[in-house]
Amino acid sequence: MGRVKGKIALVTGAAKGIGEACARLLAREGAGVMISDVDEAKGRAVVESIRIDGGQAEFFLQDVAQESSWPAVVDAVLARFDGLDILVNNAGISFVKNVVETSMEDWRRMMSVNLDAVFMGTRTCIPVMTGRNASIVNISSIEGLVGDPKLAAYNASKGGVRLFTKSAALHCARRGLKIRVNSVHPGSIWTPMVETFLQELGGDIDKSRETVARLHPMGTLGEPIDIAYGVLYLASDESRFVTGSELVIDGGFTAQ
Repeated sequence: MGRVKGKIALVTGAAKGIGEACARLLAREGAGVMISDVDEAKGRAVVESIRIDGGQAEFFLQDVAQESSWPAVVDAVLARFDGLDILVNNAGISFVKNVVETSMEDWRRMMSVNLDAVFMGTRTCIPVMTGRNASIVNISSIEGLVGDPKLAAYNASKGGVRLFTKSAALHCARRGLKIRVNSVHPGSIWTPMVETFLQELGGDIDKSRETVARLHPMGTLGEPIDIAYGVLYLASDESRFVTGSELVIDGGFTAQ
């Protein structure tokens, strides 16, 4: 307990899935957490649950693809907690379409949430995080490391997150800003997003889940908490010499 005690975190897309697990774990380990999401009901329910467990949390209704939302959410963090030490750019979307099936509207929507928001969040938060031994954690994917013929836009967005992270990390390091920037690359994690993905593929969802699990050498899908523990490490001072790196948590998928 207490691995991020006294730190302040902003976690986007934290009403469910990986974001929720990250917010809960950071709060349990002593951080004050601002949860942002477009789903207000579920987001506020997560906040209430964290408070019942003795943690500090607030909710902010945010569409991360809207540029104006970023100064607003940072102002809310500073008003409630008077500082920001951890940014987890987690909010994301996915859909199953190959390069030919993907429309420009599809492409732009994917980039706006999965990539543009990571840029806007990082750019907005750097000035208020400077000098605080802070950490920015960008949630990418194994799909940012390897290709999938059915995920053209998703591959591009998550690959962009990977290299953007390195650029931002170098910027912060070489200017002595005391902000580390790293990316996390989950394999298939059993979340509402992955469940929707399997539904889009069609067929029996239980059989589809088993098929996807077998693609991972460990023979199973991960759980959101598996990613949250990786985020906790990168958010904490335990990773003080880690920046511009990729933390792959994928059951061995990309080792093949």
